[in-house]
Amino acid sequence: MIKKIYSFSLFVLVLVTSPFLISYLLINQEISILNSIYFNFPGIITRKKTCPRYDALLNQTLDSSFSVSIIDENGILISSYNDDVLRLPASNQKLFSSAYVLTKYKLNHNLKTSLIKKNKNNYYLLGQGDPDLYYEDIIELISKIKENKNINFNIVEVDPKLYWPYGWTNTDKLYEYGSPITSLAIGSNHNKYDDIYTLKNFIENYLNNKFINSQVNINFYDSKKLYYLKNSKEINKIYSNPILSLLTLSNSESHNFTAESLFKNASNTWNDNDYIKLKNWLGNKGLPVTNTFFADASGLSRKNKITTKLLVLFLDKMKYSKDFKAYQSTLSIMGVRGTLGKRLVYSELSGKFFGKTGTLSNVFALSGYLYKNEKPIILSIIQNSNDIDKEKAFNLLREIYYLKPCQ
Repeated sequence: MIKKIYSFSLFVLVLVTSPFLISYLLINQEISILNSIYFNFPGIITRKKTCPRYDALLNQTLDSSFSVSIIDENGILISSYNDDVLRLPASNQKLFSSAYVLTKYKLNHNLKTSLIKKNKNNYYLLGQGDPDLYYEDIIELISKIKENKNINFNIVEVDPKLYWPYGWTNTDKLYEYGSPITSLAIGSNHNKYDDIYTLKNFIENYLNNKFINSQVNINFYDSKKLYYLKNSKEINKIYSNPILSLLTLSNSESHNFTAESLFKNASNTWNDNDYIKLKNWLGNKGLPVTNTFFADASGLSRKNKITTKLLVLFLDKMKYSKDFKAYQSTLSIMGVRGTLGKRLVYSELSGKFFGKTGTLSNVFALSGYLYKNEKPIILSIIQNSNDIDKEKAFNLLREIYYLKPCQ
């Protein structure tokens, strides 16, 4: 009888204390398998706590054009300001899309550009949006083509209607940062004179000069019809830099083409401009995506709408990903590299903030991990206004760094 009472008491004790134990282990990230379960679990453990000194800082510093959310080193949401207001995030959108890509690929994975042959004289050039593809690579690929009386060469590409995500303005499309998103892009399509038709002419001239006795036919092939190439054979291929390197280009240097290309490959959405998979991925982790809108992977679209609360809760959950160190390594570093490389270079914050800037007309965003000790403070600052004040955002970051911890 005593043994049964003891067993029951032990069971009750474990039952009562286990939520606290699990919470402790998660906050301190003690067990990797538990961290992984939580990262994929459709819920969040982030607690909320009032912290007057942080609240006072935000209330005294900011106006209604700002939204701010702060999570302390213990994973507690300690202060916020307009954090449920929907905002344009600009390139802070890449924080979401790059993490999505990491969950789909190994760090050493590469994008591939292939030359495919079907039957005796039909060739297909197929790409995955390698941002560093150049004419030398094209020559290397098509050098495997054999002489034949007739050479039919097909450039596989997406529908021109899909070159730009919804919400990219006509003005954006005139500049490098708004280059069309295509699966075969010479130098990320940054030079408007190196478009798909220039590539067609280049290949045609090369093959005509090499095979002077052949009839060369160059055509465009709709990427939606790839199922017709099931019985074809890959006869040559080249690879991009590893995914981790490409994600660093996307995040640290805020490279829009790379962000879009990586997401389209990871989500298998080259033939549409629907980013619902990204929103659903976040929602399935229990993050607050209700009423948010995702129109692209890079943040150039003026149709994106998110909250700073979503950003900090997401960044907090990313700490539990097995690829968190890799993810953080792709970000800009204050005073060291990327879009933050020239900011606060000689301050104590140099090398201590890993994050992402976001800049559009009427938008500035700054989100990431601020290290005072071993564990980071997570914060997101977004301003949407006709009178953007970037310095106020950076000054706020500095103030948060020097502010005493919330008791």
